[in-house]
Amino acid sequence: LYLALLAAVVVCFVLYYFAQYRMACRLRDQHPRQWQIIAGSNLFSTWLRLQRALRGTRPPLPQLLEDAELGRWYRIWRGSLWLAWIGLLAALAVQWLATHR
Repeated sequence: LYLALLAAVVVCFVLYYFAQYRMACRLRDQHPRQWQIIAGSNLFSTWLRLQRALRGTRPPLPQLLEDAELGRWYRIWRGSLWLAWIGLLAALAVQWLATHR
């Protein structure tokens, strides 16, 4: 159970970053004017600006752009991080229970 939870956590974290990559590709290809606002001078500044755009807009960026595919990746991006943290806490709880019996 412990190893399965850790494997699920790794999959969720990888999915989190892959979803972010897919959203960046979608923005760059389908919404070039908005991508020009996000794109920075280097990779790190672009990543920071993308984080700010994805987390800081109300309503969420996919809803503003009315892009269904971007919305799917946005939901995966938001949900996978929550699942990863919940899985990590569950794995830690399993480990703690195993050592304190």
